[in-house]
Amino acid sequence: MSVSSGPSPLALPGRERRALYRARLRAWAPLLVLIGLCLLIDIGNPRFLTIANLVRVATAAAIPLVLALGTTFVILLGSIDLSLEGVLAVGSVLTSLLAANDANSLSFGLAVVPVAVLAGALIGALNGALHVGFRIPSFMVTLGIWFAGVGLATVLLGGGTVRVLEPLVRDVALARVLDLPVLVWIALAVLLLAWVIQEYTPLGRYMYVIGGGEDIAALSGIPINRTKVAVFTLAGAFYGLGGVMAAAQLGVGNAMIGDGRLFPSVTAVVVGGTSLIGGEGGVLNSLVGVMIVTVLANGLVLLGVSPYLQQAIQGLMIIAAVAVSIDRVRSAIVK
Repeated sequence: MSVSSGPSPLALPGRERRALYRARLRAWAPLLVLIGLCLLIDIGNPRFLTIANLVRVATAAAIPLVLALGTTFVILLGSIDLSLEGVLAVGSVLTSLLAANDANSLSFGLAVVPVAVLAGALIGALNGALHVGFRIPSFMVTLGIWFAGVGLATVLLGGGTVRVLEPLVRDVALARVLDLPVLVWIALAVLLLAWVIQEYTPLGRYMYVIGGGEDIAALSGIPINRTKVAVFTLAGAFYGLGGVMAAAQLGVGNAMIGDGRLFPSVTAVVVGGTSLIGGEGGVLNSLVGVMIVTVLANGLVLLGVSPYLQQAIQGLMIIAAVAVSIDRVRSAIVK
């Protein structure tokens, strides 16, 4: 995360100075929360900060991070993408059917990875095209694509489950490099790619401008429709990769493999400090948000908290995060 240096606080009047301090504190708040959460959980259970448990946390965070990065780009636009679970299901099913499996004789090895990513990108492009072409709200388009994706995955498998037998695909989750699963290294590589796109490409700059004000972006000559389609396509590609990772981790592909992954993804993005209004935040914020959600889940298990109470805590957490992060000047009218 980066915090703009801005004007010197000492050069501002008292009220503006306090507002500037609050803005800077808000920018660093997610990281401070993560550090505080780690310390509190370790006090409750000293096993939390052991190497073995931290590796478990990193492994648990790998797939949510890849999914959250795709979600981040869409939210930066000021839009929302609910198709995550459907696209992930398609990616996992294609992986299980095209790699060595117990349902057919196909065995394309790691070639299934670009196929699943491409399929996810195509579904994302469809999201974007329908959104801008027919001017349908993004949440309605992606909601429909979510169910369509799950339906397609169900048809492809006939409603069943296929085991992934391809060693190269399974090694994505089982093999280790420098004592960390390959899954974690893939997530870090995707994080680096997402950060480069955000910071050093026109697409990254356009996302922020459109999220900050679509009317201003139009006046600036930014290709709004093309940018939106490109962002939804990129998000779909990330979800498709997440499908490969999920199939590798669980050793199966089925239409329900994405169940329950949408809410933690959006939660992580918002808790990390990316504004639902758009134009503020970024991929490093989402990294912190994913770690907060994952650390909290891991810590609650170590502390013996009921799974049902864990869900309640996550729900309250996203409400609190939105309440803290929302810019009430930009959102004078709340719908």
